Amino acid sequence: MNDAITLEKNKVSVKEVGYLFIKRLFDIICGLLGCVLILPIAIVVKIAYVCDKDFASIFYSQIRIGKNGKKFKMYKFRSMVPNADEILFKTLEIDKVAAEEYRKNKKFKNDPRITKVGRVMRKLSIDELPQLINILKGDMSMIGNRPYLPRERDDMGEYYKDIIKTKPGLTGYWQVNGRNDVDFEERAYMDTYYIERRGIVMDLKIILKTFLKIFKKEGAV
Repeated sequence: MNDAITLEKNKVSVKEVGYLFIKRLFDIICGLLGCVLILPIAIVVKIAYVCDKDFASIFYSQIRIGKNGKKFKMYKFRSMVPNADEILFKTLEIDKVAAEEYRKNKKFKNDPRITKVGRVMRKLSIDELPQLINILKGDMSMIGNRPYLPRERDDMGEYYKDIIKTKPGLTGYWQVNGRNDVDFEERAYMDTYYIERRGIVMDLKIILKTFLKIFKKEGAV
């Protein structure tokens, strides 16, 4: 009986190792191809910002929570005004309605910090492309949980211990199943749902749904 249980555990372990190997190989291929595309897109984004009289850096980095709770610097194309964090904290301090919305969702439905160029990038999901650098480095994966902010640690509650078992993803289960229509707690639940059921088949479904959403221009707003 014990031998049968041990054999079954070993099968699961081999299956998991195989899945992680394929997943990492896919990440490296996508990361390499994606990084080649970042430069020409960055030039277009820079021109668009300059035309809008915005001369600040088009790149933005922020500390996020990675696998095993390790913090890393995540890269994006800047879609907000340069002093976005300052505006956020000031808004939360003086606007109780906005503060409650942010407490529940960790974002605003109509965020005044987003630039005109940034709104277009978010609609097309272009702002996420520099995360391919994180994927190539191994901080992130193409598919995974949302990359949470350190200040969201307490709000993650009991979901935290499960979420940090895997790498954050450029896309994921919650992004293709609700995204802007779910609050923070439901988002965290959906991340753990993916982690408990992740595999090649589910990842392929998420990739397909991601492309469909981008094609339909259903990116983040």
